[in-house]
Amino acid sequence: MTIRLPDADGGLRTYEPRTEPLAVTSGTPFTSRTVFSAAHVVADPFADATPDSPAAVDWDATLAFRCHLWSHGLGVAEAMDTAQRGMGLDWAGAAELIRRSAAEAKAVGGRIACGVGTDQITGGTLAAIRAAYEEQLAVVEEAGAQAILMASRALASAARGPEDYLEIYGHLLRQATEPVVLHWLGPMFDPALEGYWGSSDLDAATETFLEVVAAHPDRIDGIKVSLLDAGREVELRRRLPRGVRCYTGDDFHYPELIAGDDQGFSHALLGIFDPLGPLAAEAVRVLDTGDTAGFRALLDPTVALSRHLFQAPTRFYKTGVVFLAWLAGHQSHFTMVGGLQSARSLPHFARAYELADGLGLFPDPKQAEERMRNLLSLYGVNQ
Repeated sequence: MTIRLPDADGGLRTYEPRTEPLAVTSGTPFTSRTVFSAAHVVADPFADATPDSPAAVDWDATLAFRCHLWSHGLGVAEAMDTAQRGMGLDWAGAAELIRRSAAEAKAVGGRIACGVGTDQITGGTLAAIRAAYEEQLAVVEEAGAQAILMASRALASAARGPEDYLEIYGHLLRQATEPVVLHWLGPMFDPALEGYWGSSDLDAATETFLEVVAAHPDRIDGIKVSLLDAGREVELRRRLPRGVRCYTGDDFHYPELIAGDDQGFSHALLGIFDPLGPLAAEAVRVLDTGDTAGFRALLDPTVALSRHLFQAPTRFYKTGVVFLAWLAGHQSHFTMVGGLQSARSLPHFARAYELADGLGLFPDPKQAEERMRNLLSLYGVNQ
Protein backbone atom coordinates (compact mmCIF):
# COMPACT_ATOMS: atom_id res chain seq x y z
CA MET A 1 0.00 0.00 0.00
CA THR A 2 1.03 3.59 -0.52
CA ILE A 3 0.72 6.65 1.69
CA ARG A 4 0.23 10.24 0.61
CA LEU A 5 2.67 12.68 2.18
CA PRO A 6 2.53 16.49 2.06
CA ASP A 7 5.21 18.53 0.32
CA ALA A 8 6.48 21.92 1.45
CA ASP A 9 4.64 23.51 -1.51
CA GLY A 10 1.27 22.27 -0.24
CA GLY A 11 0.87 19.33 -2.57
CA LEU A 12 0.76 15.61 -1.85
CA ARG A 13 3.12 12.91 -3.10
CA THR A 14 2.76 9.15 -3.03
CA TYR A 15 5.22 7.04 -1.05
CA GLU A 16 5.43 3.27 -0.74
CA PRO A 17 6.57 2.35 2.80
CA ARG A 18 9.26 -0.21 3.43
CA THR A 19 8.09 -3.59 4.70
CA GLU A 20 11.23 -4.85 6.49
CA PRO A 21 13.53 -3.15 9.01
CA LEU A 22 17.30 -3.02 8.72
CA ALA A 23 18.99 -6.18 10.01
CA VAL A 24 21.55 -5.39 12.71
CA THR A 25 23.80 -7.53 14.90
CA SER A 26 23.90 -7.67 18.70
CA GLY A 27 25.62 -5.09 20.84
CA THR A 28 29.21 -6.27 21.19
CA PRO A 29 31.64 -3.62 22.51
CA PHE A 30 33.34 -1.28 20.05
CA THR A 31 37.11 -1.50 19.71
CA SER A 32 38.12 1.34 17.39
CA ARG A 33 35.97 4.29 18.48
CA THR A 34 34.27 5.62 21.61
CA VAL A 35 30.70 6.47 20.67
CA PHE A 36 28.07 8.34 22.68
CA SER A 37 24.47 9.01 21.71
CA ALA A 38 23.02 12.20 23.18
CA ALA A 39 19.63 10.88 24.29
CA HIS A 40 16.25 12.63 24.41
CA VAL A 41 13.81 12.61 27.32
CA VAL A 42 10.28 11.22 27.08
CA ALA A 43 7.58 13.57 28.33
CA ASP A 44 4.69 12.42 30.52
CA PRO A 45 1.71 12.88 28.15
CA PHE A 46 -0.84 12.80 30.98
CA ALA A 47 0.75 15.58 33.05
CA ASP A 48 -1.25 18.78 33.42
CA ALA A 49 1.68 20.89 32.22
CA THR A 50 2.18 24.08 30.22
CA PRO A 51 5.18 25.11 28.09
CA ASP A 52 6.56 27.26 30.92
CA SER A 53 5.98 24.83 33.79
CA PRO A 54 8.59 22.37 35.11
CA ALA A 55 9.10 19.42 32.79
CA ALA A 56 6.97 16.36 33.46
CA VAL A 57 9.06 13.33 32.47
CA ASP A 58 7.99 9.73 31.92
CA TRP A 59 10.91 8.21 33.79
CA ASP A 60 10.20 4.59 32.86
CA ALA A 61 10.11 5.31 29.14
CA THR A 62 13.10 7.66 29.38
CA LEU A 63 15.26 5.05 31.09
CA ALA A 64 14.02 2.30 28.77
CA PHE A 65 15.27 4.31 25.81
CA ARG A 66 18.71 4.57 27.40
CA CYS A 67 18.72 0.80 27.90
CA HIS A 68 17.92 0.46 24.19
CA LEU A 69 21.02 2.50 23.33
CA TRP A 70 23.23 0.60 25.79
CA SER A 71 21.98 -2.72 24.39
CA HIS A 72 23.56 -1.80 21.06
CA GLY A 73 26.89 -0.90 22.65
CA LEU A 74 26.49 2.87 22.56
CA GLY A 75 27.38 5.13 25.44
CA VAL A 76 24.76 7.64 26.62
CA ALA A 77 25.53 11.35 26.79
CA GLU A 78 22.98 12.42 29.36
CA ALA A 79 21.33 15.75 30.13
CA MET A 80 22.71 17.36 26.99
CA ASP A 81 21.11 19.64 24.42
CA THR A 82 19.21 16.66 22.97
CA ALA A 83 17.47 16.25 26.35
CA GLN A 84 16.16 19.83 25.99
CA ARG A 85 18.48 21.45 28.51
CA GLY A 86 17.42 25.09 28.50
CA MET A 87 14.47 24.27 26.22
CA GLY A 88 11.96 22.70 28.59
CA LEU A 89 14.18 20.78 31.02
CA ASP A 90 15.40 22.92 33.92
CA TRP A 91 18.29 22.14 36.25
CA ALA A 92 16.09 20.40 38.83
CA GLY A 93 14.80 18.06 36.12
CA ALA A 94 18.27 17.58 34.67
CA ALA A 95 19.71 16.72 38.08
CA GLU A 96 17.05 14.06 38.60
CA LEU A 97 17.68 12.74 35.09
CA ILE A 98 21.41 12.50 35.81
CA ARG A 99 20.90 10.62 39.07
CA ARG A 100 18.35 8.19 37.62
CA SER A 101 20.29 7.51 34.42
CA ALA A 102 23.60 7.08 36.22
CA ALA A 103 22.01 4.56 38.58
CA GLU A 104 20.51 2.68 35.61
CA ALA A 105 23.87 2.71 33.81
CA LYS A 106 25.53 1.18 36.86
CA ALA A 107 22.81 -1.49 37.07
CA VAL A 108 23.14 -2.58 33.43
CA GLY A 109 26.81 -1.86 32.83
CA GLY A 110 26.26 1.02 30.42
CA ARG A 111 28.67 3.87 29.80
CA ILE A 112 27.40 7.34 30.70
CA ALA A 113 28.65 10.90 30.64
CA CYS A 114 26.53 13.84 31.82
CA GLY A 115 26.28 17.50 30.98
CA VAL A 116 27.52 20.11 33.46
CA GLY A 117 26.32 23.65 32.86
CA THR A 118 24.99 26.73 34.60
CA ASP A 119 21.30 26.66 33.68
CA GLN A 120 20.16 27.02 37.32
CA ILE A 121 21.05 30.71 36.87
CA THR A 122 20.25 33.10 34.02
CA GLY A 123 23.10 35.54 34.58
CA GLY A 124 25.29 36.96 37.31
CA THR A 125 28.92 37.50 38.17
CA LEU A 126 31.78 35.23 37.19
CA ALA A 127 31.86 34.00 40.78
CA ALA A 128 28.17 33.03 40.57
CA ILE A 129 28.78 31.28 37.24
CA ARG A 130 31.71 29.34 38.67
CA ALA A 131 29.59 28.31 41.66
CA ALA A 132 26.78 27.13 39.37
CA TYR A 133 29.23 24.99 37.38
CA GLU A 134 30.63 23.58 40.64
CA GLU A 135 27.17 22.64 41.88
CA GLN A 136 26.39 20.69 38.73
CA LEU A 137 29.83 19.09 38.58
CA ALA A 138 29.32 17.80 42.11
CA VAL A 139 25.98 16.22 41.17
CA VAL A 140 27.50 14.41 38.18
CA GLU A 141 30.52 13.19 40.09
CA GLU A 142 28.43 12.05 43.06
CA ALA A 143 26.25 10.08 40.61
CA GLY A 144 29.37 8.26 39.40
CA ALA A 145 29.22 9.60 35.83
CA GLN A 146 31.82 11.24 33.64
CA ALA A 147 31.38 15.02 33.34
CA ILE A 148 30.89 16.94 30.11
CA LEU A 149 31.60 20.65 30.68
CA MET A 150 28.95 22.31 28.54
CA ALA A 151 28.97 25.83 27.16
CA SER A 152 27.24 28.35 29.43
CA ARG A 153 24.80 31.02 28.28
CA ALA A 154 25.52 32.94 31.48
CA LEU A 155 29.25 32.89 30.80
CA ALA A 156 28.75 33.97 27.19
CA SER A 157 26.85 36.99 28.53
CA ALA A 158 29.14 37.88 31.44
CA ALA A 159 32.62 37.19 30.05
CA ARG A 160 34.62 40.30 29.15
CA GLY A 161 37.10 38.43 27.01
CA PRO A 162 39.16 35.25 26.59
CA GLU A 163 40.79 35.65 30.00
CA ASP A 164 37.48 35.01 31.77
CA TYR A 165 37.03 31.70 29.95
CA LEU A 166 40.59 30.70 30.79
CA GLU A 167 40.00 31.45 34.46
CA ILE A 168 36.61 29.71 34.78
CA TYR A 169 37.54 26.57 32.86
CA GLY A 170 40.96 26.35 34.47
CA HIS A 171 39.36 26.43 37.92
CA LEU A 172 36.83 23.73 37.01
CA LEU A 173 39.38 21.44 35.37
CA ARG A 174 41.73 21.65 38.34
CA GLN A 175 39.01 20.52 40.72
CA ALA A 176 37.40 17.79 38.60
CA THR A 177 38.10 14.35 40.08
CA GLU A 178 38.25 12.59 36.70
CA PRO A 179 39.11 13.75 33.15
CA VAL A 180 36.15 15.55 31.54
CA VAL A 181 34.87 16.15 28.04
CA LEU A 182 35.13 19.82 27.09
CA HIS A 183 32.16 20.84 24.95
CA TRP A 184 32.07 23.64 22.37
CA LEU A 185 28.50 24.15 21.15
CA GLY A 186 28.12 26.63 18.32
CA PRO A 187 25.48 29.38 18.01
CA MET A 188 23.64 27.44 15.30
CA PHE A 189 22.54 25.10 18.13
CA ASP A 190 22.02 27.91 20.66
CA PRO A 191 22.12 31.56 19.49
CA ALA A 192 22.83 32.69 23.08
CA LEU A 193 26.31 31.16 22.73
CA GLU A 194 27.44 33.62 20.06
CA GLY A 195 30.97 34.82 20.80
CA TYR A 196 31.91 31.90 23.03
CA TRP A 197 35.56 31.69 24.10
CA GLY A 198 35.67 35.47 23.94
CA SER A 199 35.23 36.17 20.24
CA SER A 200 32.78 35.82 17.36
CA ASP A 201 35.84 35.26 15.16
CA LEU A 202 36.09 31.46 15.12
CA ASP A 203 39.82 31.53 14.50
CA ALA A 204 40.37 33.62 17.63
CA ALA A 205 37.90 31.52 19.62
CA THR A 206 39.71 28.37 18.52
CA GLU A 207 43.00 29.67 19.90
CA THR A 208 41.45 30.34 23.30
CA PHE A 209 39.77 26.93 23.31
CA LEU A 210 43.06 25.21 22.49
CA GLU A 211 44.85 27.27 25.14
CA VAL A 212 42.49 25.80 27.76
CA VAL A 213 43.18 22.28 26.47
CA ALA A 214 46.95 22.77 26.30
CA ALA A 215 47.06 24.01 29.89
CA HIS A 216 45.19 20.98 31.28
CA PRO A 217 45.72 17.94 29.01
CA ASP A 218 45.70 15.50 31.93
CA ARG A 219 42.29 16.79 33.08
CA ILE A 220 40.60 16.48 29.67
CA ASP A 221 39.47 13.14 28.23
CA GLY A 222 38.46 14.84 25.02
CA ILE A 223 36.81 17.77 23.32
CA LYS A 224 33.34 17.69 21.80
CA VAL A 225 32.96 20.02 18.83
CA SER A 226 29.54 21.06 17.50
CA LEU A 227 30.22 23.73 14.90
CA LEU A 228 29.00 21.94 11.73
CA ASP A 229 32.38 22.75 10.14
CA ALA A 230 34.28 19.59 9.24
CA GLY A 231 37.43 21.40 8.16
CA ARG A 232 37.71 23.28 11.44
CA GLU A 233 37.18 20.08 13.41
CA VAL A 234 39.95 18.30 11.53
CA GLU A 235 42.32 21.21 12.17
CA LEU A 236 41.37 21.19 15.86
CA ARG A 237 41.92 17.48 16.37
CA ARG A 238 45.35 17.64 14.69
CA ARG A 239 46.42 20.24 17.24
CA LEU A 240 45.25 18.36 20.33
CA PRO A 241 47.82 17.16 22.87
CA ARG A 242 48.56 13.45 22.77
CA GLY A 243 45.91 11.49 24.66
CA VAL A 244 43.13 14.10 24.25
CA ARG A 245 40.36 12.76 22.05
CA CYS A 246 38.16 14.61 19.61
CA TYR A 247 34.46 13.69 19.83
CA THR A 248 32.62 14.88 16.78
CA GLY A 249 29.33 16.63 17.35
CA ASP A 250 28.99 17.49 13.67
CA ASP A 251 25.62 16.12 12.58
CA PHE A 252 26.33 17.04 8.95
CA HIS A 253 29.75 15.42 8.37
CA TYR A 254 30.02 12.62 10.94
CA PRO A 255 30.78 9.68 8.57
CA GLU A 256 34.01 11.17 7.19
CA LEU A 257 35.05 12.61 10.56
CA ILE A 258 34.63 9.29 12.36
CA ALA A 259 36.30 7.38 9.52
CA GLY A 260 39.19 9.82 9.68
CA ASP A 261 42.33 10.06 7.57
CA ASP A 262 45.98 9.09 7.76
CA GLN A 263 46.53 11.69 10.49
CA GLY A 264 43.71 10.70 12.84
CA PHE A 265 39.98 10.41 13.38
CA SER A 266 37.15 11.61 15.58
CA HIS A 267 35.24 9.62 18.14
CA ALA A 268 31.54 10.52 18.40
CA LEU A 269 29.07 12.27 20.70
CA LEU A 270 26.07 12.92 18.51
CA GLY A 271 22.40 13.80 18.76
CA ILE A 272 21.70 12.06 15.46
CA PHE A 273 22.83 8.78 17.04
CA ASP A 274 19.61 8.89 19.09
CA PRO A 275 17.41 7.86 16.12
CA LEU A 276 20.28 6.12 14.31
CA GLY A 277 21.36 4.05 17.34
CA PRO A 278 21.25 0.46 16.00
CA LEU A 279 22.38 1.42 12.50
CA ALA A 280 25.22 3.61 13.83
CA ALA A 281 26.35 0.79 16.11
CA GLU A 282 26.35 -1.66 13.20
CA ALA A 283 28.45 0.75 11.15
CA VAL A 284 31.03 1.20 13.94
CA ARG A 285 31.35 -2.57 14.30
CA VAL A 286 32.13 -2.77 10.60
CA LEU A 287 34.75 -0.05 11.09
CA ASP A 288 36.21 -2.08 13.97
CA THR A 289 37.15 -4.75 11.41
CA GLY A 290 39.11 -2.20 9.40
CA ASP A 291 36.46 -1.97 6.69
CA THR A 292 36.22 1.80 6.23
CA ALA A 293 34.38 1.47 2.92
CA GLY A 294 31.76 -0.76 4.54
CA PHE A 295 31.38 1.72 7.39
CA ARG A 296 30.82 4.57 4.94
CA ALA A 297 28.40 2.46 2.89
CA LEU A 298 26.21 2.05 5.97
CA LEU A 299 26.51 5.54 7.43
CA ASP A 300 26.74 7.85 4.40
CA PRO A 301 23.08 7.27 3.41
CA THR A 302 21.97 8.52 6.83
CA VAL A 303 23.36 12.02 6.29
CA ALA A 304 20.31 13.16 4.30
CA LEU A 305 18.09 12.38 7.29
CA SER A 306 20.46 14.10 9.69
CA ARG A 307 20.70 17.21 7.57
CA HIS A 308 16.92 17.28 7.36
CA LEU A 309 16.43 16.99 11.12
CA PHE A 310 19.14 19.55 11.86
CA GLN A 311 18.10 22.10 9.25
CA ALA A 312 17.77 25.71 10.43
CA PRO A 313 16.66 26.65 12.99
CA THR A 314 18.97 23.83 14.11
CA ARG A 315 18.02 24.00 17.78
CA PHE A 316 14.64 22.45 16.92
CA TYR A 317 16.20 19.19 15.72
CA LYS A 318 14.99 17.63 18.97
CA THR A 319 11.42 17.67 17.64
CA GLY A 320 12.35 15.38 14.76
CA VAL A 321 14.34 13.10 17.08
CA VAL A 322 11.34 12.55 19.36
CA PHE A 323 9.00 12.19 16.39
CA LEU A 324 11.12 9.32 15.06
CA ALA A 325 11.29 7.72 18.52
CA TRP A 326 7.48 7.67 18.54
CA LEU A 327 7.27 6.15 15.06
CA ALA A 328 9.89 3.56 16.05
CA GLY A 329 7.83 2.48 19.06
CA HIS A 330 10.22 3.72 21.75
CA GLN A 331 7.41 5.80 23.23
CA SER A 332 3.64 5.61 22.98
CA HIS A 333 3.00 9.25 22.07
CA PHE A 334 4.41 12.28 20.29
CA THR A 335 4.48 14.77 23.16
CA MET A 336 7.50 16.78 24.29
CA VAL A 337 8.39 18.76 27.39
CA GLY A 338 7.72 22.43 26.77
CA GLY A 339 5.26 21.59 23.98
CA LEU A 340 8.16 21.46 21.53
CA GLN A 341 6.35 18.93 19.31
CA SER A 342 4.90 22.02 17.59
CA ALA A 343 8.34 23.32 16.55
CA ARG A 344 8.38 21.62 13.13
CA SER A 345 5.86 21.48 10.28
CA LEU A 346 3.86 18.58 8.87
CA PRO A 347 5.92 18.56 5.63
CA HIS A 348 9.05 18.33 7.81
CA PHE A 349 7.63 15.32 9.65
CA ALA A 350 6.58 13.69 6.38
CA ARG A 351 10.05 13.96 4.91
CA ALA A 352 11.63 12.70 8.15
CA TYR A 353 9.34 9.66 8.06
CA GLU A 354 10.16 8.97 4.41
CA LEU A 355 13.93 9.21 4.95
CA ALA A 356 13.94 7.15 8.15
CA ASP A 357 11.69 4.48 6.66
CA GLY A 358 13.92 4.26 3.60
CA LEU A 359 16.87 3.54 5.89
CA GLY A 360 14.99 0.77 7.66
CA LEU A 361 15.16 2.50 11.05
CA PHE A 362 11.73 1.39 12.24
CA PRO A 363 11.71 -2.01 14.01
CA ASP A 364 8.05 -2.35 13.03
CA PRO A 365 7.53 -0.52 9.71
CA LYS A 366 3.78 -1.20 9.76
CA GLN A 367 3.38 0.42 13.16
CA ALA A 368 5.39 3.43 11.97
CA GLU A 369 3.16 3.72 8.91
CA GLU A 370 0.00 3.55 11.02
CA ARG A 371 1.30 6.25 13.36
CA MET A 372 2.24 8.43 10.42
CA ARG A 373 -1.25 7.99 8.99
CA ASN A 374 -2.74 8.97 12.36
CA LEU A 375 -0.68 12.16 12.41
CA LEU A 376 -1.67 12.99 8.85
CA SER A 377 -5.31 12.48 9.73
CA LEU A 378 -4.97 14.79 12.73
CA TYR A 379 -3.72 17.49 10.34
CA GLY A 380 -6.60 16.86 7.96
CA VAL A 381 -4.81 14.85 5.30
CA ASN A 382 -7.16 12.16 4.00
CA GLN A 383 -5.66 8.93 2.62
